[in-house]
Amino acid sequence: MNQIKIGKFIAECRKNVNLTQMQLAEKLNITDRAISKWETGRAMPDSSIMLVLCDILGISVNELLSGEKINMENNNQKNEQLLLEMAKDVENKNKTIWSSMWVIMIVSMTALFAGIFIAAFLIPEGVWQLVTILGICIVFLIPCFYALKLEVSVGAYKCKNCGHEIVPSYKEAMNAMHMGFTRYLKCPNCNKRTWCKKVIKK
Repeated sequence: MNQIKIGKFIAECRKNVNLTQMQLAEKLNITDRAISKWETGRAMPDSSIMLVLCDILGISVNELLSGEKINMENNNQKNEQLLLEMAKDVENKNKTIWSSMWVIMIVSMTALFAGIFIAAFLIPEGVWQLVTILGICIVFLIPCFYALKLEVSVGAYKCKNCGHEIVPSYKEAMNAMHMGFTRYLKCPNCNKRTWCKKVIKK
């Protein structure tokens, strides 16, 4: 989606219905700064107010997301184009989340080993060395839990038995045995527990 084009279209439609940014903001119960961000392409309207915005501006959601008026002849074509663009946006976001998860894991593992190495060789043997190592391990767990949350939020786990794609809750994924990105989950389709491999949806 072209945010600059959508922003210009919002500004044009707002002017067509004789509303200032402040007046439109009041109708939507938001600030005029948010309207300004939309119209300059720096942000998009939140999905929760999109229908109300379209109703005020006298346009459809399709037209809003396309950034132009749509006639009935090319409506289906625009629908397909919007769906493809949305799918591409989701794919790009998934890739970004997946990359972020890997960065968190690599940095955390590096910090863990470096911390244990420093504690083992620079702190004299005894209670303080043990406390330091335990503290480092506990701190290491925090980004691990966050990385798991990122892992669960993208894609799905594919059942080895029937091929069904499972999207477990964070709790289910955390409690499941795992080897890398393969988790031992119960499939809701075949009701069997198998080692389910992580797949990223395109």
